[in-house]
Amino acid sequence: MLKIENLVKKYGNFTAVDNLNLELEKGDIYGFVGPNGAGKTTTMRIAATLLEATSGTVLVDGINVAEQPVRVRGRIGYMPDFFGVYDNLKVDEYMDFYGSCYGLSKAERVKRTEELLELVDLKDKKQEYVDTLSRGMKQRLCLARSLIHNPEFLILDEPASGMDPRARIEMKGILKTLKEMQKTILISSHILHELAELCNYIGIIERGKLVYSGEIQDIMRRITGRTILEIRLLGQVDRAVSLLREQPLVEDISGEDNVIEVSFSGNDQEMAELLRLLINHEVPVMTFAREEGSLEEVFMEVTKNFEQ
Repeated sequence: MLKIENLVKKYGNFTAVDNLNLELEKGDIYGFVGPNGAGKTTTMRIAATLLEATSGTVLVDGINVAEQPVRVRGRIGYMPDFFGVYDNLKVDEYMDFYGSCYGLSKAERVKRTEELLELVDLKDKKQEYVDTLSRGMKQRLCLARSLIHNPEFLILDEPASGMDPRARIEMKGILKTLKEMQKTILISSHILHELAELCNYIGIIERGKLVYSGEIQDIMRRITGRTILEIRLLGQVDRAVSLLREQPLVEDISGEDNVIEVSFSGNDQEMAELLRLLINHEVPVMTFAREEGSLEEVFMEVTKNFEQ
């Protein structure tokens, strides 16, 4: 759905995006992590046909964004990090206006407006003026606007920026629904743990360079060389610890009460064999799970070499 090859964007002597390569398949939810000025927004704007690259190639659904921007715009929904709204319009008028920009018929615009306002929980606000909405409501409206033409690929730049906790939860719920609808999404955010919950892939960008890209747990394993397992038992904790200490791929064990945390350097198959070992020795295992890594820790670890 998105293929970026050797992307470079320069402003004079400053390189905002430095030879970036990235590929998203249909249905991927890819989280862009990085501080302000890292190159996230620049990359997204180029993919959205709003900014011209210095060099490199960006394809959306196989279409070159530089050569056929109009075709690309029909396939994407773009939500910028800072957006304007037409305050003198009511919510349904606002949606109708954008639907007409994409060439939707009146009947299509009415239908899509009803569906999308329900999706973003603004159906009861459709006769309200946009300027009377809260910030969180305006951002949800902007997301609905980006979906009016039913694009398969969404580019969402800081969609929860500036929202209060309740509004962030509501936005996260909407994004989960879009994920279930098999939309392909490129999303940036500073709320790292929420990206970890939403995305199947994460890219960490620093000073225009894509430092790491992949599944969160794969990134954790590449950095630390190990996986943290959380094992909950009904009893026989000492027996379990004794068995685990004998395993060469177990590097460290800690725990409290009936919960054991194991630092493990093996792969998925070896992890399954570790569980089989406990079960074969009749250790009562309640749960055996890979602990979710802290995305904040990953970010700090992989970017530390970029510090001044």
